[in-house]
Amino acid sequence: MNQAVKLNLLDEHAAFVDVGSEKLHVSIAGGTPEVFGAVTAELHRLRDWLKSQGAQAVAMEATGVYWLPLYSVLEAAGFAVMMVNGKQTRNLPGRKSDMQDCQWGATLHAHGLLRAGFVPPEHVRRLQDYLRLRCDHIANAASCIQLQQKALERMNIKLHDVISSLSGVSGQRVIEGILAGERNPERLLELCDHSIRENKRVRVIESLRGNWQEQHLFALKQAKESWKHYQQLIAACDQEIANVLREINGPPTQTDEPKRSLRKPGVNAPDIADLHGLLVRWCGGKDVTVLPAHTDYSWLQLLGEVGTDLKAWPTEKHFTAWAGLVPGSHQSGKYRRSIGRKRNRTGRIFCVIARSLARSKHLALGGFYRRMAARRGGLLANVALARKLAVWFWRLMVHGGSYVEQGLAKYEEQVLETKRRALVRLARQLGHVVIPNFQPKETPSTST
Repeated sequence: MNQAVKLNLLDEHAAFVDVGSEKLHVSIAGGTPEVFGAVTAELHRLRDWLKSQGAQAVAMEATGVYWLPLYSVLEAAGFAVMMVNGKQTRNLPGRKSDMQDCQWGATLHAHGLLRAGFVPPEHVRRLQDYLRLRCDHIANAASCIQLQQKALERMNIKLHDVISSLSGVSGQRVIEGILAGERNPERLLELCDHSIRENKRVRVIESLRGNWQEQHLFALKQAKESWKHYQQLIAACDQEIANVLREINGPPTQTDEPKRSLRKPGVNAPDIADLHGLLVRWCGGKDVTVLPAHTDYSWLQLLGEVGTDLKAWPTEKHFTAWAGLVPGSHQSGKYRRSIGRKRNRTGRIFCVIARSLARSKHLALGGFYRRMAARRGGLLANVALARKLAVWFWRLMVHGGSYVEQGLAKYEEQVLETKRRALVRLARQLGHVVIPNFQPKETPSTST
């Protein structure tokens, strides 16, 4: 007769908190739950109660942003706090309640059946909050540009069809001139850059002839003011981000010289003096911008999500799987299939970086993208290229070293060699022999 296997109780004081917006349900090792409020005084009372019960390890489910205040309070108090995925704490079939959820989660935690999710350190979380807020401001500013374009379109002003960007210096100068009362197309043209005046003079003049209706001018004015407001908010975020980076690096020494990136900053890059040097010092001398398509801004975004210590992921495969850049597996008996993973913010950043390599003419990764896109489509090719970038990022941050670009010609040569080996292997299986067809180079004839 088979005997049931009994799980060992690893921590009889392990606690689990079911976090809600108004109430927190806490259980220790599956015992009777206690209920606390979600205000600050209740969080401190919960902390003191856990200490009185002898709890040292506390787990909680990531529920929106409700878990963050409690996590900070418990982390500051010295508890071993772990945030877990809700899939790990699914209750047994039956009626669901917050009481049962926290008891079941505490039982799993006491038996060591929960895995901690990644939560960056406190200083990285501060930087992360500023960067995410800045991204929200950039998105809102982009919507204001669309509103400006809509107002111009309603007045049949086609300036956005002629110049490359309405948010550029020339576009905003023309809009300011329109709002100031200028209606002469030739005078509005003089507000543009000299390259536009020389190469697109006739088209710009014709695009600036429209019907100047008051309601659309009012909409244009409000969209312009909103855009300027968000630009001020973005500048304020840049200042706070710079303060956090300088606080992390400490006061500069005499040996710290300003360093410049080899790549130009993007349109939405933060305006921070010596940003490249701050990032290099924070990473202990490692420079991620040596990797293809990486800029200081993309590097800063990645550090705001994962920090500089990537040893939380034992291998590069763990890192790419966590970012959602590789498919998962589902096996039941002899059936096995791939399942999709949801890409987190880190994975989406790598996908954005990968898009800039799609049209590269001399990089090996550009050739890889085009080869994958021809076989599997652009979306899968973008994810596959993002995975390669994530692997190189993990290797550089963990092991150091540098990246050496072999070039597109070397990559195409390797692809042809792979095809040749596959052809030889297939011919061997079919009992045939592959004979290379070498054509001698034609030598120029010499006249006698």
